[in-house]
Amino acid sequence: MRSPHQQQHTNTQPDRAHRTNRRTTESSSGPRIAVIGGSLTGPTVALLLTQAGFAHVNLYEATPASTTLGGGLISLEHSSLGILDHLGIEQNEYVHVPSETIWQTPVHNRVLGDPTRRAYPGRFTTWTQLNQALTCRIPGDMVHTGARVIGLTEHGRCALLHFADGRTEPADLVVFADGRASAGRNLLDPGRRLRYAGYVGHRGTVTFNPTGMADFWRLEPGPGIQFNIAPIPDGADWTFYLNTTPNQYAEMFGAAPHRRLFAHPRHVSDAARAYVDGHAVWHLPDPYATAVHCTTARAAFPVMDIDPPARMVWPIGDGFAVLLGDALAPVRAHTARGANNGIEQADGLVTALCQHRRHSADLGTALTGWQRRHLHAAVAAVRLGPAIGARLGLGAAPTLGGGAAVRPSVLAGAR
Repeated sequence: MRSPHQQQHTNTQPDRAHRTNRRTTESSSGPRIAVIGGSLTGPTVALLLTQAGFAHVNLYEATPASTTLGGGLISLEHSSLGILDHLGIEQNEYVHVPSETIWQTPVHNRVLGDPTRRAYPGRFTTWTQLNQALTCRIPGDMVHTGARVIGLTEHGRCALLHFADGRTEPADLVVFADGRASAGRNLLDPGRRLRYAGYVGHRGTVTFNPTGMADFWRLEPGPGIQFNIAPIPDGADWTFYLNTTPNQYAEMFGAAPHRRLFAHPRHVSDAARAYVDGHAVWHLPDPYATAVHCTTARAAFPVMDIDPPARMVWPIGDGFAVLLGDALAPVRAHTARGANNGIEQADGLVTALCQHRRHSADLGTALTGWQRRHLHAAVAAVRLGPAIGARLGLGAAPTLGGGAAVRPSVLAGAR
């Protein structure tokens, strides 16, 4: 494996010589852009770049094309919905029920308490629906699957990506949008490591709607437990948050949390099923417990924290590399900011790149401005997650890296 690229300085504004010379490495039709990651943020970046007229864009995804992927509930704010509208993706393509309501209710002795209605400024979907809506629009010759990045070096005044199969690819700009297990973060910002927060999101889907619900429901039986469920096409999708020690996680899913950031159905042991079923029977009203018990294919993810980022942009020779979305700052699902951060950052990035290509704006300056506009929101979301978790009794007590205590937002927790 190539040695990780590391920069000792933190100033992302290139010096005058750097700014003057770098344009000679680009073709007249714009920079060569490599987008790493085929989940949500990566395809969004690729589509926005294509729509804006960038001619040299390639999307690299580590997962082989033959692998079937899926994901659970996510919430999209109006800002993200507007960006998807701009891409020509109709909401009815990925939003099953046009609800703006979250019902939050306590549960006592398996009986629902009085629910509180909360308005959410957006819509609810699933990772699977949105991923399909995005990826089906990307030209086939732009996508390279099974392309796992293992290194990033400077070569010939530009960035050079190194892949696990031995090939290399040059780029003027590398956009790492490769999720919370980001290779880009490990290469560019290796001091920021994921750490287990002390609880797990168990999730699954059923082919029936257990209560005929038309909105997102959040059940809170007590400290250390939260159950979210919402309607999806032909059924319902649920996520059950439960406190879990690292040893319990390893016993249930075959590896430690930091080594298995996603437990696919093949990793879910009988012990894991029994653990979740037992908590469902003990804490949830019958319709919800039945939905959990009837779920055959299940998945899980350990909730992870990370130190807030200090930057988003790194110079690589006369080129640049950037982190965005979960690659930059994976956040707890309760913040409802994961997908929204990534989509908003993607849109801002392409706006900055358009100023460079169309109006000869200095690329380093444009990227520095993009970082200044989006970094604060990413930092705030990282800090908000542990504060919400502490209020719910989920996981370990928050450590915010010396920052002030964060007051959970009324709108937070839409996932």
